[in-house]
Amino acid sequence: MSDQKRLFLVDAYALIFRGYYAFIKNPRINSKGVDTSAIMGFMNSLLDVIKRERPDHLAVCFDKGGSADRVEMYEEYKANRDETPEAIKVAVPYIQDILKAMHIPIMVKEGYEADDVIGTLSKQAEKEGYQTFMVTPDKDFAQLVSENIFMYRPVFGGGYETWGIPEVKKKFEVEDPLQVIDFLGMMGDSSDNIPGLPGVGEKTAKKFIAQYGSMEKLLDSTHELKGKMKEKIEENKELGLLSKKLATIMLDVPVDFDATDFEMNHPDVDAVKAIFQELEFRRLTENFLKTFDVEAEAEQETESTENSAATTTTKSSSATAGQGQFSLFGNDDEDTGLKPNERETIETTSHLYQSIAPGIGTKLFIKNLMNQKSVCFDTETTGLNPITAELVGIAFSWEMGKGFYMPFPEDRDEAQELIEQLRPFFENEDIEKVGQNLKYDIKVLAKYNIEVKGKLFDTMLAHYLINPDMRHNMDVLAETYLNYTPVSIEKLIGKKGKNQKSMRDVPLEEQTEYAVEDADITLRLKAYFEKELGEAETQKLFDEIEIPLLRVLAAMELEGITLDKDFLHSLSDQLDKDIKALEEKIYKEAGEEFNIASPKQLGEILFDKLKLVDKPKKTKTGQYSTSEDILSYLAKDHEIIQNVLDYRGLAKLKSTYIDALPNQVEESTGRVHTDYMQTVAATGRLSSNNPNLQNIPIRTERGRQVRKAFIPRSEDYILLAADYSQIELRIIAALSEEETMISAFKHGEDIHASTASKVFNMPLEDVTPEQRSQAKTVNFGIIYGVSAFGLSNQTTLSRAEAKELIDTYYATYPKLKDYISKQVDFARDHGYVKTVLGRRRYLKDINSRNAVVRGAAERNAVNAPVQGSAADIIKIAMIRIFEKLNEGDYKTKMLLQVHDELVFDVYKPELEKVSEMIRHEMENAYKLEVPLDVDIDTGANWLEAH
Repeated sequence: MSDQKRLFLVDAYALIFRGYYAFIKNPRINSKGVDTSAIMGFMNSLLDVIKRERPDHLAVCFDKGGSADRVEMYEEYKANRDETPEAIKVAVPYIQDILKAMHIPIMVKEGYEADDVIGTLSKQAEKEGYQTFMVTPDKDFAQLVSENIFMYRPVFGGGYETWGIPEVKKKFEVEDPLQVIDFLGMMGDSSDNIPGLPGVGEKTAKKFIAQYGSMEKLLDSTHELKGKMKEKIEENKELGLLSKKLATIMLDVPVDFDATDFEMNHPDVDAVKAIFQELEFRRLTENFLKTFDVEAEAEQETESTENSAATTTTKSSSATAGQGQFSLFGNDDEDTGLKPNERETIETTSHLYQSIAPGIGTKLFIKNLMNQKSVCFDTETTGLNPITAELVGIAFSWEMGKGFYMPFPEDRDEAQELIEQLRPFFENEDIEKVGQNLKYDIKVLAKYNIEVKGKLFDTMLAHYLINPDMRHNMDVLAETYLNYTPVSIEKLIGKKGKNQKSMRDVPLEEQTEYAVEDADITLRLKAYFEKELGEAETQKLFDEIEIPLLRVLAAMELEGITLDKDFLHSLSDQLDKDIKALEEKIYKEAGEEFNIASPKQLGEILFDKLKLVDKPKKTKTGQYSTSEDILSYLAKDHEIIQNVLDYRGLAKLKSTYIDALPNQVEESTGRVHTDYMQTVAATGRLSSNNPNLQNIPIRTERGRQVRKAFIPRSEDYILLAADYSQIELRIIAALSEEETMISAFKHGEDIHASTASKVFNMPLEDVTPEQRSQAKTVNFGIIYGVSAFGLSNQTTLSRAEAKELIDTYYATYPKLKDYISKQVDFARDHGYVKTVLGRRRYLKDINSRNAVVRGAAERNAVNAPVQGSAADIIKIAMIRIFEKLNEGDYKTKMLLQVHDELVFDVYKPELEKVSEMIRHEMENAYKLEVPLDVDIDTGANWLEAH
């Protein structure tokens, strides 16, 4: 190795952007709602450079204000670039603070780009006998390469490559790196908006470089060119020379290379750790301490993880080896055996996963199992539908890196005999059960008459509370937090389709590795998330709401609801007639037949032929936009458009619900079993899937008719629907402490008529239906940040009248306006807002400079606590009602939850008692200053009950 000293100059923004986009599909958002992707990506890369290269000297170079000289030469220089993402704007001050704490110089000069700063410093250092390595993926830097100046380029997929003179010559097909300037000038650069010579691409530029050597010689030799190429280049000689100037990195920036300032020093460890703690970079802290050999602190940070792995047979602790973060260059920890930027896998991690033999092996295993305090388990089944799936095996793990797999026989009676041996474990109240999406496992085991008792820990639910905006499936969590890629299910059974195998077809050894790995990984995630729940202040929400609700939802989903298929078939026939009638109307109004479902054909009819709008909006592809919002705006003025909207609504209703629902009835139960997702909506609301029963349209007569198809299980039962009355308005009245609204609710007044009375300044009895309707629109619209434009579109009011109504509304309810303002301020300061139970909604765009983006975040700052509090309250009610139904051994079952409504299948002799209990639990689920009011109705179907 050469004794020559080495300087590393880091192109800050190139690596910051690279770090940000490395996480673009799975951004790193901490418990405060801050998107830390760019900071994390950059820091992993910087630490990796330091670990790999141990540079003598180092500096990080930033742009400031762009290149004034280049913009003066060419106004359009870099003008096509998108606005910098908000997360990067937030990241830069943090990165600069970290660099200062690490005693790494920040080189920046107003009016110059980082390229120019790096170019100038490289040449200065070269003169002083240094080797310089420019840390950047940007190909423009190749022009600076010399005997002592190199590019140190991160490579896609991990690792890096060093470009010296031979590499640049080969890459650009030049004789001298300086010719890279001519190459870039000829072909231009779309990212910097350098125009280049028209018609000259990469191949042609390389050909011209080989033939003429430079831009100037090419332009002097245009007489040798032919055809259109000759014309284009002769007409654009000045553009070519300008492009070369724009592509030239400046070497005279007023900055100085000071060897003493650039020397690598030991960082201020405590200062760096404090910033990392604020950003919640635990594993990056470990990486930092390890990089700078702060052994004692590193040991303290990782002690708990290493201790838990001490009894495993792994070569190295699989929990710490991967560092949990992605480096753009890759981690090169010697003990992992990993290539740069690789994640750990089952192949690279030592583990002990065993299948359990029948007989004495099973008995010994169960004896050991019953001695544990906390066990992670994961069922393997023949399919994804828990109603029909059969057990293939169950994996267990209670020690990191170790686990067991119990295969189940295909014969149902034999499988039942085996599961009976595990009953003492599953029904033991003192053993905590850990899993990922435990609701599925609970439903599968219920088919075998096994109830999962004791404390539960679901990693999917835990992560949802910690980071609601991320995805929560196990593979994503393993890669994000453990730097580990689990075995793909497709590797075992193939992709979805007719050729996909069943898990039963997979050899036992492969089943064991796959299944136990899942349990092992879930156990590791649990250790990680237990700490995070406390730090996000969501432990109580997890223990008292989400986990108990998991059991409630499992029972509701298993119960299902009876569907009247014959009624839906007759409704489908009626809709066919309605749709046909609308088709004929539309064809008559259009003067011809066309495909109404084709946006292209519809747009041509409405805007080319009928010319309903002077300047119709077009999509990016150039065709007319016929989106719902555009047509809705025009519908009141054009009958054909209203008919098209009605046509679309009926067609969607028919295909999505009326024709689809009968196919979703389970043959084995004769019922529809929706799947309630707890981890989809960031507000805390439940979502319904397969089928989605929450989106059945109820504003139209035909939409409401769909509810008529949901019926009780038999003549001995009746459906009961219990619906919170205006719960969101009551919550915002209570949270804002607006006495006028609170008083109206306490006195049982019609809140919309009451609002109209005050806003329009008239006695309550004189309020017209139209005024009440307008007040109602404002009441609900305030929660969602309605504007004068929006209110005008929803009512008969003009925009000026709508603005006046909103202004009067806020003057009438001043505390409401004050509350909205305070919510936005809180969100700006903290990055999140909270529900009454402390559920957080993170708002990463609340301080965005983009007014549209910021406005949406501000509306969420008001809406999320209201909508989320309503969701929390109904969850409490569900848990308490479920407990009461079980305690009383009622035959009545809770079947559905649709936003603010609960639907029950009530055994008729229990109706009076159950109705009182449901009302009491719902109205007393949470005490607000405003009383919660519940409407209860019953009927022979859901429509009647609602």
